[in-house]
Amino acid sequence: MAALAPPVAAIRVAVRRALTGLSETGPVLVACSGGADSLALAAATAFVAPRLGRPAGVVTVDHGLQEGSAERAEAVAEWARGAGLAPVEVARVDVAGRPGGPEAAARDARYQALGEVAGRHRAAALLTGHTRDDQAETVLLALARGAGPRGLAGMPARRDLAGVPLLRPLLDVSREQTRKACAVLGLDPWEDPHNADPSYARSRVRADVLPALVRALGPGVLDNLARTARMVAADNDALDALAGAALTEVRHPEGGLAVPALAGLAPAVRSRVLHAWARELGAPPTALSHRHVTALEALVTGWHGQGAAYLPGGRRVIRRDGRLTAVGPT
Repeated sequence: MAALAPPVAAIRVAVRRALTGLSETGPVLVACSGGADSLALAAATAFVAPRLGRPAGVVTVDHGLQEGSAERAEAVAEWARGAGLAPVEVARVDVAGRPGGPEAAARDARYQALGEVAGRHRAAALLTGHTRDDQAETVLLALARGAGPRGLAGMPARRDLAGVPLLRPLLDVSREQTRKACAVLGLDPWEDPHNADPSYARSRVRADVLPALVRALGPGVLDNLARTARMVAADNDALDALAGAALTEVRHPEGGLAVPALAGLAPAVRSRVLHAWARELGAPPTALSHRHVTALEALVTGWHGQGAAYLPGGRRVIRRDGRLTAVGPT
């Protein structure tokens, strides 16, 4: 019996680890674009999931942004059915008119569609093919934006998407491994031309920045960036837990937050408390930024009688009688 190729083995082990212990019933769905990463993930899931007593299917999203996208989506679906995956669904989305740039609009439309399909099939989990290389790119982009600890934590291995666990089993697997696995398995992945389009920041990082870092610092830099994301994520979890307890303690009996109690918090905890409170007030998470939290913080630590801090969503926050109070919408 021939030995299993190491890249195939590595991806199957990663999928098994992700699926083992899932408490939810229902199928697991793989988000598969037809690229090497998601194709290798789908093939591994087709092998592993049935051996864990769980059905596995595929959902592929057609953004309609490129000529022939509908045909490519159908080709992915046909391959998935032939690989024994079920259910298999093609989700078509309309990106036009969504806020943000083309990357953000396509991402939002994609995740909305994935969440809807996963919910409809009562999926136990939705799997995406993000790799260690994607994580390294995410950390570098966050660093360039000055995104702070939340950005430097990169992509979590697990998060909630419309009530369904979204899992990223391949964050410790390299992009090279997924390509080698596809070659070993005789799979023909699709190369998305957007991945090489220099008008996208991520494409420039992928084509120029990461290769330059590897040449200057050695191949271990990718692992180190991914490891940094894991460590920062663990620190964030601890700080978020402290902030959750602190938010309860700083609430004023008459509503809002008590300024003296806020002032006594460590800055890293206080900023998280204010961020969480702003979300309670209805500020959309995607619109709530560092500058909004900084404006709230100035009402606590930089008070000189200034006016309200404005939050996305139309609420204002004022300081009065030793507490922060929300008013509005404007």
